[in-house]
Amino acid sequence: MSIEMLSFWIAVGVIAYLYLSHYVSYSLLKNKILKDKQWGLNVCCGKTDGGGVNADIFEHKELPNFRLLDDIYNLPFLNQEFETILCSHTIEHVDDPAAFLKELRRVGTDVTIVIPPLYDITAALNIFEHKWIFLTFKKKHTTLPLHFRLPFSTLAHNKIGQINNA
Repeated sequence: MSIEMLSFWIAVGVIAYLYLSHYVSYSLLKNKILKDKQWGLNVCCGKTDGGGVNADIFEHKELPNFRLLDDIYNLPFLNQEFETILCSHTIEHVDDPAAFLKELRRVGTDVTIVIPPLYDITAALNIFEHKWIFLTFKKKHTTLPLHFRLPFSTLAHNKIGQINNA
């Protein structure tokens, strides 16, 4: 086999891995977690219905029981109002993950955060959308994994803004 053919097949393998790992992470595992239980609060829900209150900073009129949020660090809910809270693919976008998780724990007793795991390189290292990388291969967490600001994410966000896929 020539070096050109070997290079071609390596490139095909890398692209296939990146696509498959992202599909497994964002489609299969995220949907499994969403369907694991009925969520009292699905915060920063995007277009997914968690079964209880769906809340986001962007309006999603098509979702049942939707609440528009003004400030994720000061949620408009009572202390311990919800038993279960799902926060899926949001905490990597916020300015202060610890403060956001603290606010989620104020309004709920069982908080689950879903983040891009390291094996999903395309999401974990996405400096155009994410501010933080979490050093974990797990997708589902109840505590904040070790994390640090993504290199160059501040520069990317200052130049083009954080990409919004709402």
